[in-house]
Amino acid sequence: MTIDQFGIHIGDLLYLRFYGIILVTGAFLGGYLASLEARRRGQNPDLVWDAILWALIGGIIGARIWHILTPPPSMIALGMTTEWYLTHPLVITDRGVEGALAVWNGGLGIPGAVAGGLLGLYLFTRRARLKFAEWADIAAPGLALGQAIGRWGNLINQEVYGAPTTLPWAISIDAPYRVPGFTDPVLKFHPLFLYESIGNLLICLALLYLGRRYASRLKAGDLMLIYLILYPVLRFLLEFIRLDSSELFSFNANQTLMAVLAIVVMVVLSNRHRPVRRHQLKARSAE
Repeated sequence: MTIDQFGIHIGDLLYLRFYGIILVTGAFLGGYLASLEARRRGQNPDLVWDAILWALIGGIIGARIWHILTPPPSMIALGMTTEWYLTHPLVITDRGVEGALAVWNGGLGIPGAVAGGLLGLYLFTRRARLKFAEWADIAAPGLALGQAIGRWGNLINQEVYGAPTTLPWAISIDAPYRVPGFTDPVLKFHPLFLYESIGNLLICLALLYLGRRYASRLKAGDLMLIYLILYPVLRFLLEFIRLDSSELFSFNANQTLMAVLAIVVMVVLSNRHRPVRRHQLKARSAE
């Protein structure tokens, strides 16, 4: 057994990448937190482990699709465009095994992961005849926790870093993983993955607090809606200092999506809790 920068070699065939180990750890701990939430709400916690398989499959597929549709400029410069991904499921290059299916190399978009994971959860709840909104609330804090842990996989792959900085916690990036134009070996960069990890942890704690403090006021699905406001706002802000941001139609793909999503969900959440007016009460009573 040997260990290198990216993983553990066990024999000649098995290679455990730290990136994958970290993602699985995040998913497990997020699922464990969700199981505690399910038990607290009087639900069967064992269902969480059935649901998480559906959510993980949907999340990985969605995350990879989003990355393929919005590759960052540094990958486009290497020829790894959307068209290249769609025509190269797996290919051996001088950098190793790459292609649309090579998820172990990184390249998982969080927006796609959340969308795919929620779709997987919806399909599971429909199959099991459970209420999707209730289980989305159960999943929300665990989702944020899983993201907080999973972001550390970006440190291993030397990705998701920000603009150059001289702050004490700045990180070094090896030459092969630097964005073009930032080749000076003296440069260090914002650890954007760390900022997002801390932000996600705070979101997790906020959701746990709100779910307990305001349980009588919240409607089913509110916690997930709050997550869909807090995380997009966090991501929108961090994109201002991120290097190598994905683009779609000349716009920052992630930042634009996050802004639209946060605004739409805020409107939805506000409408759900809009006070019922007197004439509406009379109309309901007349019915």
